[in-house]
Amino acid sequence: MASIFSQIIAGEIPSYKIYEDEKTYAFLDINPEVKGHTLVVPKVEVDRIYDLSDEDWSALWASVKKIAKHMEEVTGRRTVMKVVGTDVPHAHVHLTPIDETWEYGKTLQLKDEEFEEIRDKLAF
Repeated sequence: MASIFSQIIAGEIPSYKIYEDEKTYAFLDINPEVKGHTLVVPKVEVDRIYDLSDEDWSALWASVKKIAKHMEEVTGRRTVMKVVGTDVPHAHVHLTPIDETWEYGKTLQLKDEEFEEIRDKLAF
């Protein structure tokens, strides 16, 4: 069975997409630590990030760099990058715009309107 991220990429499950290219897809985390918490995933489904081909590895990190820089420009906040690798069996990178109120692991409950507002602000 395809991972939840593969289902999101295929459009089978809705997401708040902020970026997509040939090899990667980025969308807002539905259990964000802060507003703007984004997941960047390769379109190829592999469980461990280090199992990506060199080409997909490079594409993922190029997208992470592009999105993180854009996120910092838009939010005015420093962006934390995390590779956790235990919550979903599909390689991904968390991008979190932080400030002094950020608490690692704490999550927010946001309404659809809030997600849409953040998506519209971060999408490119």
